[in-house]
Amino acid sequence: MGSGLFCGAVMVVLGYLDSLLFGSSLALYGVLFVPVCVLTAVWVRRGDLMTAPVVLPIAFAVGLLPVSDHGGGISGHLMGLFTGLATQAGWLYGGTLIAGLIVLVRRVRLVARRAAARRHQT
Repeated sequence: MGSGLFCGAVMVVLGYLDSLLFGSSLALYGVLFVPVCVLTAVWVRRGDLMTAPVVLPIAFAVGLLPVSDHGGGISGHLMGLFTGLATQAGWLYGGTLIAGLIVLVRRVRLVARRAAARRHQT
């Protein structure tokens, strides 16, 4: 839960900063997503390791709202969001893959430590 709130809040803030300072640069938003993925994967609690790769694409989409083009009304806003998701899919997949690999390594190490502790007890 905490990792989802962290990355969601950071991506919304980065989205607003991007739209205010750089005029909605989707490429910059995608580049900024990768460090957020790494930080989320490193800082997530051990018990929530497998949730990090799930919440990251959701945070990407939520933070994309202020960056996407705002056409006419709700339909224009949704079209801008879908266009942003389609054009920035490489950053979305890349950041999620990096986070997934970090989480996987952390999970394997955690399971190995638990198994070693159990063998030591017997």
